Amino acid sequence: MAIRKISQVALLGMGMMTLPLANADESSCSPFTPLVKGQEDFVYVWTLGVKGIGDESDKLVTVDVNPKSKAYGKVIAKTSVGGRGEAHHMGFTDDRKFMWAGALDSNKIFIFDVATNPAKPKLVKTINNFVPKTGLVGPHTFYATPGRMVVAALSNAKDHGGQTGLAVYTNAGEHVATYPMPTTNGGDGFGYDVAINPNKNAMLTTAFTGWNNYMADLGKLVKDPEAMKQFGNTTVMWDYKSMKPLKIFNTPGAALEARWSFKPGDNWAVTTTALTSNIFVYKQDDKGEWQQHKVGTIGDPAKIPLPVDIALIPDGKGMWVNTFMDGTTRFWDMTDPLNPKETYTKKIGSQVNMVSPSFDGTRVYYTTSLLGNWDMKGKADEQFLKMYHWDGKELKPGFEIDFYKEKLGRAHHMKFQVRDLKTLQPLQATVESKTKFASN
Repeated sequence: MAIRKISQVALLGMGMMTLPLANADESSCSPFTPLVKGQEDFVYVWTLGVKGIGDESDKLVTVDVNPKSKAYGKVIAKTSVGGRGEAHHMGFTDDRKFMWAGALDSNKIFIFDVATNPAKPKLVKTINNFVPKTGLVGPHTFYATPGRMVVAALSNAKDHGGQTGLAVYTNAGEHVATYPMPTTNGGDGFGYDVAINPNKNAMLTTAFTGWNNYMADLGKLVKDPEAMKQFGNTTVMWDYKSMKPLKIFNTPGAALEARWSFKPGDNWAVTTTALTSNIFVYKQDDKGEWQQHKVGTIGDPAKIPLPVDIALIPDGKGMWVNTFMDGTTRFWDMTDPLNPKETYTKKIGSQVNMVSPSFDGTRVYYTTSLLGNWDMKGKADEQFLKMYHWDGKELKPGFEIDFYKEKLGRAHHMKFQVRDLKTLQPLQATVESKTKFASN
C-alpha cells in the first residue's frame, strides 16, 4: 500500500492539548500517559528469543520490583509470542491499560492487556499486516497520543533501506494514516524515534538505518564502507497538529533517542548520535524558531563508544547516557542544557543498552541487548536486568537478574507498571478535551 496522508480534521484524533508538563512520566513515556510517580510495582522487559534458550521465543517478562513484596527482584510472569522476530521497543496506550510491542524483523506488533492483571500481562491482539498497510518495515517506537498510537518505523518494504515514515493507528489497532519522513529540503528520509511536546505543538524525530543494516552482523557491517553510508544524518522538527515538517537539521551520525525536558518553562529537547558520540539540544530562539546546538561529546568518538539509550530526569536537570561498546552509564548535569557537563560514570557490564530511572530518580534500571546481531559475542554477551539505587552521587546495587541463566533470552526495552492503575496520575488534560479528541 502506498504511503498516504489524511486530512487535518481526522488527524485531530491524535490530540492537541494544553498540558502542564511538569510531571513527565518515567522519562521516555508519552506525556499523554498516566504517571507512575511513586514506587513502581513491576518492570516489564521486552525480550528477544534466542535459539537453544528456554522456549526460544520473544516474550514480555514481568519482574516484581516492589521491595515490600515477597517476590521482590524476581521474575513472576513471562508471556511468549511464539517465534523470534527481533523484539525491540514497546509503549503504553494513553490510558496505560495496553502495551504495544514491536518486532523489527517479523514486523509484527503485539498488544498486551496490562491492566486486568498487571502482574500477568495477556496478549490480546497481534497486528500482522503492518507492511502491506503502511509500506513500512521495522516498527520501532510506540508513542501514545489521545486515542491513537504513533508508530515510528526504521525501514521500507521497497528496498529495505533507511527511508521510512510514521504510521498512525487507533488504540484498537486499526491503521489510520502513514506519513513519509521528508526527503526534500535536506531530508534523507531516515527515521528512528519520535517525541512530542504538546505545549509547543512540536514533535522531534530522529534517524537510524534500514533493515539491510540493523539485521546484519555488526562486525561485518562496520567493515562495509557502502553499508556504513546508509545511516541517517538528519533530525526533523514537526508541527505536531498538522504532521508537517517545520525544519530539517543536519545531525551527522545517526541520532537515536529523542527526549523533551518537561520542567515547567523549558522549551528544549535532546538527542545523542550513535556514530559520532555527540549531544544535540533543540531549543527555540528569541523569535520562536527551533535551533539545533551541538553541546557535548560522549567519551572518545574515535573509539565509537556507541551512545544508545538516554533518559532525562523529570526536572530536566540531569540525563543518563548509556554507551553500548564499553558497557558504561554516564550522568550529565543538564542544568544549563546548552553547556552540559558529565559528572559521573560507572561500568554496568560488558555491554549496556537501555536505562530507565524511576520518577523520583532514586532507582535506575539497566538492560543489555541492542540488536540480536549487534550484541557482544561469547562471554561478553551478558544479558541482564540490573537495578541500582541512586543518591545523586553514586549508583549502589539493588538486584540483578541474569536473563540467560533464567532461560529468558536477550533483555531489551523496559516499562514500569503498578498493581492498581487507579493510583496513577490521570491524563494531564481536561475531561472535555479528552472527550473531544477521542470522538475524532
